[in-house]
Amino acid sequence: MPVTETSAATGSSAAAEDLTTAAERVPRHRIITASLVGTTIEFYDFYVYATAAVAVFPALFFTGQDDTTKLLASMATFAAAFFGRPIGSVVFGHFGDRIGRKATLVGALLTMGLATFLIGLLPTYHQISFWAPAILTILRFAQGMGLGGEWSGAALLASEYAKPGKRAQAAMWPQLGAPLGFILANGFILLLTTWMNFDSSTDAGATDATFMVWGWRVPFLFSIAMVAIGLYVRLKLEETPVFKQSMRQGEKAKAPVVDAFKTAWKPMILGTFIMLSCYVLFYLMTAWILSYGIGNPAKGAGLGIPYHTFLKVQLLAVLFFAAFVPVSGWLADKIGRRRQQIATNILLVAFGLSFGIFMAPSTLGTGENANIPGLVLFISIGMAIMGLSFGSMSAYLPELFPTNVRYTGSGISYNVASILGAAITPYVAVWLNAQGGVSAVGWYLAGAAVITLIALFISHETRDVDLTEVGSRR
Repeated sequence: MPVTETSAATGSSAAAEDLTTAAERVPRHRIITASLVGTTIEFYDFYVYATAAVAVFPALFFTGQDDTTKLLASMATFAAAFFGRPIGSVVFGHFGDRIGRKATLVGALLTMGLATFLIGLLPTYHQISFWAPAILTILRFAQGMGLGGEWSGAALLASEYAKPGKRAQAAMWPQLGAPLGFILANGFILLLTTWMNFDSSTDAGATDATFMVWGWRVPFLFSIAMVAIGLYVRLKLEETPVFKQSMRQGEKAKAPVVDAFKTAWKPMILGTFIMLSCYVLFYLMTAWILSYGIGNPAKGAGLGIPYHTFLKVQLLAVLFFAAFVPVSGWLADKIGRRRQQIATNILLVAFGLSFGIFMAPSTLGTGENANIPGLVLFISIGMAIMGLSFGSMSAYLPELFPTNVRYTGSGISYNVASILGAAITPYVAVWLNAQGGVSAVGWYLAGAAVITLIALFISHETRDVDLTEVGSRR
C-alpha cells in the first residue's frame, strides 16, 4: 500500500511538471491577448446595447407617451440577454467540456458579434411596427447566449495556463475586458454624439436627429470588424494543458450539464450567490446610473445632466474599475479569494447605504447646478469596488469545480447570477427610484451584498486547489 501511495504521489508530481512545461511552451503574451481581446469585444457589444437602451431604443422601438414606461420597456429587452446567458453557458459549456476551450470560444464570439451587427441593420417601430421590438428582443437574447459561453472559456483559458500561486493574477486578464469594452463602447458613442451634436436633454425624443436616424447604428455595425480581429486571435490558440491532460486520462464528461448537476450542484449554488452583488453593482453603475444621470429631474427621474457629459463622467470613472482589477487578482493570491471577497462586500454594503446621502438630487444638484466632481467621485468609488469584486472572480468561480465540468459549472453559476443580479437590476432600480428615491436603490445594492456575504461565509477557500482534479477524484 505505501508503494502505491508513493507511486501516486510521484505520478501527481510528474503530471504537475508536465502541465508546467506545457504551459511554458506557449508564449504568455499570446494567452493574455487571446483571453483579453475576446472578452473586450464581447463586453463592447454588450455595452453598446446598454447605452442605446437608455437613450435610443425607448424612442425608436417602443410606443407610448410616458417616458418611464418606454424606458422600462427598453430595459426589459436589455434584460432578455441575461435569460439567454444561462442557456449559452449550458450550450457552450457542453462543447467546452467535451471538445475543448478553443473551438467553443470561437463559436461564442461569432454568436455575440453577428447578433450585434444585425441590431445595427434592424428597422425601427415606425418602419415595421411591433416586429421591430420583437426582433430586437430575439437578437438581444442571442447576444446573451454568446456572452454566456464567452466568459467561462476565457477565464479557463487564462487560469488553466497559470503558474502555481499566480492563478488569480493570470485569470484577471479576461476580467479587464469588461472595463476596456465599456471604454470602447461609450467612447465611440461619445464621439458620435459630440460630432452629431446630439444632446439627450433636448434630442432624446427627436427621432429626426442625425444620431437617432442612423448614427446610433454605427457602433453596432462596427462590431463586425472587431469580431474579425477576435477570430484571428482565437484561431491561433492552443488547447489548455489542463484540458488536454483530462482528455488523455479519459475523464471527459459524457453529459457535462447532467454531471455538473449531479456532482457539483452545491458549488453552482454558492458560485451564483458569490457573484450576485458584483452583478448588481456593475449594472447599477453602468446601465441604471446613466438613465438616472440624464433623467428629467422635474419628473423625479434623475439629475438632468446632458448625455455626453454623463458619458464623460462614466468614462473617467471606469478607469478605476480597470485599475482595481489587477489589485483584486494580486490580493486574491496574497490573502485568498474568500477573504478578499468578504472584505470587498463589506465595503459594498457601506457604499450602498451611502446612495441617499451623496446621490440625491437635493444633495448633488441637478442640470447645470449638478456637482459633477462629486458625481465623478461617487461613481469612481463604485467602479473601484467593482474592480475589487470582479477581478478575482475568474479564478474563484472556476476553482470551485472539477476539470470535467468546470466550463459548464462556472458558466452556469456566472450566468444564473446574471439573471438574479443584473437582468432585473436596471428595471428594479428605475422602479425603486420612482417610488422611494435613490436611497431605495442603495438599499437594494446593500441587500445584495449581504446575500453574497452569507454565501462567502458558507463557501471555502480555493486558492490552493489542484485544477487537474476531476469529479471522480473529489
